[in-house]
Amino acid sequence: MQWVFLAMAITLEVAATLCLRMASTGQNKLWYLGVGLGYAGAFAALTVTLSEGLGLGVAYGIWAASGVALTAAASRILFKEPLTALMGVGIGLIIGGVLLVELGSGH
Repeated sequence: MQWVFLAMAITLEVAATLCLRMASTGQNKLWYLGVGLGYAGAFAALTVTLSEGLGLGVAYGIWAASGVALTAAASRILFKEPLTALMGVGIGLIIGGVLLVELGSGH
Protein backbone atom coordinates (compact mmCIF):
# COMPACT_ATOMS: atom_id res chain seq x y z
CA MET A 1 0.00 0.00 0.00
CA GLN A 2 2.92 2.37 0.53
CA TRP A 3 3.37 2.70 -3.24
CA VAL A 4 -0.31 3.50 -3.73
CA PHE A 5 -0.11 6.29 -1.17
CA LEU A 6 3.11 7.57 -2.73
CA ALA A 7 1.41 7.68 -6.14
CA MET A 8 -1.46 9.60 -4.55
CA ALA A 9 0.99 12.06 -2.98
CA ILE A 10 2.71 12.62 -6.33
CA THR A 11 -0.57 13.08 -8.20
CA LEU A 12 -1.95 15.53 -5.64
CA GLU A 13 1.29 17.52 -5.53
CA VAL A 14 1.41 17.86 -9.32
CA ALA A 15 -2.28 18.82 -9.43
CA ALA A 16 -1.73 21.45 -6.72
CA THR A 17 1.24 22.89 -8.57
CA LEU A 18 -0.76 23.11 -11.80
CA CYS A 19 -3.56 24.81 -9.86
CA LEU A 20 -0.97 27.26 -8.50
CA ARG A 21 -0.04 28.15 -12.07
CA MET A 22 -3.69 28.72 -12.92
CA ALA A 23 -4.22 30.78 -9.75
CA SER A 24 -1.28 33.00 -10.71
CA THR A 25 -3.26 34.35 -13.67
CA GLY A 26 -5.64 36.01 -11.22
CA GLN A 27 -8.66 35.15 -13.36
CA ASN A 28 -10.33 32.78 -10.91
CA LYS A 29 -9.62 32.62 -7.18
CA LEU A 30 -11.11 29.11 -6.95
CA TRP A 31 -7.81 27.68 -8.15
CA TYR A 32 -6.40 28.51 -4.71
CA LEU A 33 -8.76 25.91 -3.27
CA GLY A 34 -7.11 23.31 -5.50
CA VAL A 35 -3.70 24.53 -4.35
CA GLY A 36 -4.54 24.19 -0.67
CA LEU A 37 -6.39 20.90 -0.91
CA GLY A 38 -3.82 19.42 -3.27
CA TYR A 39 -0.81 20.23 -1.14
CA ALA A 40 -2.58 19.21 2.09
CA GLY A 41 -3.61 15.93 0.50
CA ALA A 42 -0.13 15.37 -0.90
CA PHE A 43 1.51 15.80 2.49
CA ALA A 44 -1.11 13.62 4.15
CA ALA A 45 -0.54 10.86 1.58
CA LEU A 46 3.22 11.21 1.96
CA THR A 47 2.82 10.90 5.73
CA VAL A 48 0.86 7.66 5.30
CA THR A 49 3.52 6.43 2.86
CA LEU A 50 6.17 6.94 5.53
CA SER A 51 4.04 5.35 8.24
CA GLU A 52 3.66 2.30 5.96
CA GLY A 53 7.42 1.83 6.15
CA LEU A 54 8.94 3.42 3.06
CA GLY A 55 12.15 5.23 3.94
CA LEU A 56 12.12 9.02 3.95
CA GLY A 57 15.01 9.42 1.50
CA VAL A 58 13.47 7.03 -0.98
CA ALA A 59 9.90 8.34 -0.64
CA TYR A 60 10.87 11.99 -0.83
CA GLY A 61 13.28 11.40 -3.71
CA ILE A 62 10.67 9.59 -5.79
CA TRP A 63 8.04 12.18 -4.87
CA ALA A 64 10.24 15.11 -5.81
CA ALA A 65 11.67 13.62 -9.01
CA SER A 66 8.28 12.47 -10.24
CA GLY A 67 6.79 15.83 -9.39
CA VAL A 68 9.43 17.68 -11.38
CA ALA A 69 9.10 15.42 -14.42
CA LEU A 70 5.30 15.30 -14.45
CA THR A 71 4.90 19.02 -13.79
CA ALA A 72 7.31 19.89 -16.61
CA ALA A 73 5.48 17.60 -19.03
CA ALA A 74 2.05 18.84 -17.99
CA SER A 75 3.18 22.46 -18.20
CA ARG A 76 4.36 21.85 -21.72
CA ILE A 77 0.99 20.38 -22.70
CA LEU A 78 -1.34 22.67 -20.75
CA PHE A 79 0.51 25.99 -20.77
CA LYS A 80 2.79 25.66 -23.81
CA GLU A 81 5.83 26.22 -21.58
CA PRO A 82 9.22 25.18 -22.92
CA LEU A 83 10.56 21.68 -22.39
CA THR A 84 13.97 21.72 -24.00
CA ALA A 85 16.42 18.90 -24.52
CA LEU A 86 18.63 20.35 -21.79
CA MET A 87 15.68 20.33 -19.40
CA GLY A 88 15.07 16.71 -20.37
CA VAL A 89 18.68 15.88 -19.49
CA GLY A 90 18.21 17.58 -16.12
CA ILE A 91 15.06 15.59 -15.43
CA GLY A 92 16.90 12.41 -16.44
CA LEU A 93 19.71 13.24 -14.01
CA ILE A 94 17.20 13.79 -11.21
CA ILE A 95 15.56 10.45 -11.94
CA GLY A 96 18.97 8.76 -12.11
CA GLY A 97 19.89 10.23 -8.75
CA VAL A 98 16.69 8.96 -7.18
CA LEU A 99 17.36 5.49 -8.61
CA LEU A 100 20.81 5.53 -7.03
CA VAL A 101 19.30 6.50 -3.67
CA GLU A 102 16.78 3.66 -4.03
CA LEU A 103 19.48 1.14 -4.89
CA GLY A 104 21.66 2.36 -2.05
CA SER A 105 18.87 2.03 0.49
CA GLY A 106 18.83 -1.74 0.25
CA HIS A 107 15.08 -1.88 -0.44
